[in-house]
Amino acid sequence: MTDIEIARNALKKDIREIAASLGLKDEDYVLYGNDKAKIVKTAGNSRGKLILVTAISPTPYGEGKTTVSIGLGDAFHKLHKNAVLVLRQPSMGPVFGMKGGAAGGGYSQVIPMEDINLHFTGDFHAITAANDLLCAAIDNHIFHGNELGIDTVIFNRCLDVNDRALRRIQLENRNEKFNITAASEIMALFCLANSLDELKKMLGDIVIGYTKDKKLIYARDLKIEGALTVLLKDAFYPNLVQTLEHTPAIIHGGPFANIAHGCNSIVATKLGLSLGDYVITEAGFGSDLGAEKFLDIKCRKANISPDVIVLVATIKALKYNAGISKENILKENVNAVERGICNLEAHFNNMKKYGVEVVVCLNAYDTDTKDEQQIVIEWCRSRGIPVSVSTAYRDGGSGAIDLAYKVEESLTVPSDFHFLYEDNDSIQNKIFKLVTEIYHADPNGIEYSDEALKKIKMLEENNLSYLPICGAKTQYSLSDDAKKLGNPKNFSIYVRDIELYHGAGFITVLFGNILRMPGLPSKPNYEKIDIVDDKIIGLS
Repeated sequence: MTDIEIARNALKKDIREIAASLGLKDEDYVLYGNDKAKIVKTAGNSRGKLILVTAISPTPYGEGKTTVSIGLGDAFHKLHKNAVLVLRQPSMGPVFGMKGGAAGGGYSQVIPMEDINLHFTGDFHAITAANDLLCAAIDNHIFHGNELGIDTVIFNRCLDVNDRALRRIQLENRNEKFNITAASEIMALFCLANSLDELKKMLGDIVIGYTKDKKLIYARDLKIEGALTVLLKDAFYPNLVQTLEHTPAIIHGGPFANIAHGCNSIVATKLGLSLGDYVITEAGFGSDLGAEKFLDIKCRKANISPDVIVLVATIKALKYNAGISKENILKENVNAVERGICNLEAHFNNMKKYGVEVVVCLNAYDTDTKDEQQIVIEWCRSRGIPVSVSTAYRDGGSGAIDLAYKVEESLTVPSDFHFLYEDNDSIQNKIFKLVTEIYHADPNGIEYSDEALKKIKMLEENNLSYLPICGAKTQYSLSDDAKKLGNPKNFSIYVRDIELYHGAGFITVLFGNILRMPGLPSKPNYEKIDIVDDKIIGLS
């Protein structure tokens, strides 16, 4: 059966039963039908164990972090542990573009998968509306006399659709661009706010532009933060759903760790930690992107840290990182696995720099061979690295029982969590540490555009060097060049631009030719999506 057929045939529990299993009372949530709810209860003081799931550098088709996360949650559930999943909501851009869905797969899914992959409870639409209301307010202010003296506008419109035509548009008085909603500043601060009051403050702190003398102009100068908060009020409550095996799953916040910070919301994570003993969360793409941002941005803001990291690898991704073509990637090739394992090694070493125990999970595909899998298992065992093979896609929670045991054992190892850089490091020193220690670039090969250097100087003059940085680059390589596979070293890296996300509390650094409005592929997944006899088909 396809993913959507498996999900549709699942025996769902009423969401009130799932809520009750977390100790939630009727007044703690608002129903969205009988299979979804918004949790309105705030996080308590108890704290479960936080398990972060990340991955090696992926292929263009995804490697199953969500599938592994759900399988691990279901495995703990089968072992009668109080487990809670805290995941990101998929963007509709990739759903209709390349991936076709991102709610897990096979027998390791969150449901209702159609809703989760599409409109869900409307959170993304609320974020898009708030973002574009602010854009409208900026242009309205300029039109009616520009009392604030806005000379340069730096806040952009957004839309939750892959549309390359919106990468550059012409307004009446300036050039403009759209970001995809998941990469918008409002999505970022929505996920990084600890409360509705803090959300309102962060919205007001958005820098919308500059005067001619480079004085910062804030959203609060337009007196709009209250209206933006009203639009986001209901969306700010985390969403409760369930897995195929009825493990509670809290889904809140956006993806895209290549062009955004790629983590679910702080309020959802803290809520999960107060409700569950084992809390499984994920960060997007490879660990050089999602996990690094989870650790250096989200953990810094939320004052939390993971107790263990699960690093997902696939035979397919190892072969891809050895340069094997799409046409040959599913054919047995033990030599390619051996050559590609340098990518696993790079990501493992990167994660160990944060002082947290790391477990390697080989996410098994039916196209893997035992000899290929054995290469990874032996490589890990010879280095004393905990490793487990997950078959959760095929077997659900039963396929991740060994992974749950390995994670539970690793949770007994004391952690010494620390950040990659300090708040008081300069902007360029933070970039230096990121690109040399995580991306592995040549320390003497960091090139800056004149525009990037000009913006760094302006940020320093405004005393904003203390902010963490959010690297935006290709997800297919540790470098800024998608063609540099495996574990490239001593390469040059290009800092093309710098963007201030003051409301969200970080500085975005754009490397290479990365863009924050994705395009659709030559064979987009929307060609497969349809509704037949009142049933959606083509989501996967």
